[in-house]
Amino acid sequence: MLRLMRVTGSSLSPEYQEGDFVVIATIPFFLNRIQVGDVVVFRHPEVGLMIKRVSGILETEKQYLVSGTQPYSVDSARFGPVSSDALIGKVIWHIVKPAR
Repeated sequence: MLRLMRVTGSSLSPEYQEGDFVVIATIPFFLNRIQVGDVVVFRHPEVGLMIKRVSGILETEKQYLVSGTQPYSVDSARFGPVSSDALIGKVIWHIVKPAR
């Protein structure tokens, strides 16, 4: 299944900007094939919906270390690894917002 989502925030800028859109695959086949460097969308219990890049995988527990590109990004450095159960989808297409 595919889902369209709008990017808010700037934790993955300059590649992903506020107002861009991403298409995410929510099919378990794609979620089981997540690799370092992939961009994922997940739900954090305290922060809410987030988009981050996978920076590491803890294979034994199927958890992911995620990071943003900005020094102030709220990511695994602050809240630890993300469990596979929290994943909503893997970004498979990035739609850049039109220039104004």
